[in-house]
Amino acid sequence: MSRLFSFFVTFIASFMMMATAHAEVRVLTSIKPLQLIAAAVQDGVSIPEVLLPPGTSPHNYALRPSDVRKVQAVDLVYWIGPDMESFLPRVLKGRTLPSVAVQDLPGLKLRHFAEDSHSHDEEADEHDHDHRPGSLDAHLWLSPVNARVIATKMAVDLSAADPANAARYQSNLKAFDERLDALDLRLKERLAGIADKPYFVFHEAFDYFEDAYGLKHAGVFSVAAEVQPGAQHVAAMRTRLQEVGKTCVFSEPPLRPRLAETLVAGLPVKLAELDALGGYTPATAQGYEQVLEKLGNDLAGCLESL
Repeated sequence: MSRLFSFFVTFIASFMMMATAHAEVRVLTSIKPLQLIAAAVQDGVSIPEVLLPPGTSPHNYALRPSDVRKVQAVDLVYWIGPDMESFLPRVLKGRTLPSVAVQDLPGLKLRHFAEDSHSHDEEADEHDHDHRPGSLDAHLWLSPVNARVIATKMAVDLSAADPANAARYQSNLKAFDERLDALDLRLKERLAGIADKPYFVFHEAFDYFEDAYGLKHAGVFSVAAEVQPGAQHVAAMRTRLQEVGKTCVFSEPPLRPRLAETLVAGLPVKLAELDALGGYTPATAQGYEQVLEKLGNDLAGCLESL
């Protein structure tokens, strides 16, 4: 009987040790791009969760009670920071487990909005505080350099939380780096022919991507979605488009600004979309590269068609 008892004690202890060693680490990210970077690091181990549903903006998201519960329950939370998700700091104060604002990571290449980077009116400015001149441009995930820094931090955190899979996380990080090297070469080749072509954006979200690949938008129609600009503002924007001639004006999905059709009516201008968030991209190991590659292809495709 004592042998049988000892066997069961040993078996249960071994089982508990294995269960503890292989317990799934729950990772939650605020936005899809961070989920995709985490998915590359966690590939083959688990799938990270994302807080914001597809088609929602991190600039003005309203947390639901279920979101708050999720934030409190997971093991690791990654978000851009208060310059992007202003709705999160209050909720994160109640967490006892780690939360990482990636905008504070050492090694990031950060940008700030310039004094002359906008074309907007005072009314819109009241609704668009996150883009004030001199403030941090928090769309930092669109830089492959920054994505590497974020992925490295995630791999370190996951290895500490889940030592049994530490080698897998480090292997995934290496594979991610190698894929980014290949992506960088493809994007440089794809975008080389459009570096001197002017284009316009409704939202100043793409400076990191532009900086990485030698591009620069000719103007920003930075009007908050809930604000209808005045006739004088629209007229000034149309004058700028007339001066440029054939060009593309890019909005972001899922909604096209209400003034878009009026703005380009009768002008040799194409309306197109650039998706900075990759909202519907599957959370796979290659998801982050797919977002950047689609961004480059959509940008080049419109400008090449002029």
